[in-house]
Amino acid sequence: MAEVSITGALRNEFGKGASRRIRRDGQVPAVIYGHGEKPTHISLPAREVGVAIKTSNVLLNIDLGEKQELVLPKSIVRNPLKGTLEHIDLIIVRRGERVVVNVPVHTTGKHDPEGILEHVNNTIEVEVDVTSIPQFFELDITGLMAGDSKLAEDVVLPAGITLKSEPKMVVAHVSVRAAIEEVAPVAVAADGEAAAPAEGEAAAAAAPAEGEAKAK
Repeated sequence: MAEVSITGALRNEFGKGASRRIRRDGQVPAVIYGHGEKPTHISLPAREVGVAIKTSNVLLNIDLGEKQELVLPKSIVRNPLKGTLEHIDLIIVRRGERVVVNVPVHTTGKHDPEGILEHVNNTIEVEVDVTSIPQFFELDITGLMAGDSKLAEDVVLPAGITLKSEPKMVVAHVSVRAAIEEVAPVAVAADGEAAAPAEGEAAAAAAPAEGEAKAK
């Protein structure tokens, strides 16, 4: 379980203007809440936070000088164009408590090469001790045939972790590769009618048969 310590600062300015100034200073606005405590508005160094949250379910130890808070990122807002951090909601947790989180699932092994692997659900929901959240689970798909699936209940969980997702939820599926039929192209004129025959074909069609010529 990844745990990162970051120094934050309390803030008492709010609104869009204040948030823009905070971001210009290389910080990101954030709110800490949970466990019945009054929400605490803070700012955090954007670079450090950006690196930390690349790890799924990272545990952050926020140092505010007078106190420290152990938190999990709950909601992360990014600029839709630039991808930069706009705001983060952080939920307070306590060491020793169990939390429900979504953990990524990575597939291993080789499936039927005639099929196409589809990751139907990239995460599963589990209940786990807050200091023991795995970065990801592995799901073995060795020998999975086209048309078959692996379910949430097929993910092997370490001791102390309980599955909260629906056990029959499909995590990975190998679909049947559709046959591609090749059809010879048909020439179509711009007006949608069949294209006119080639010049030689037109001449041949217009010329009377030998027997018809003699009869005349």
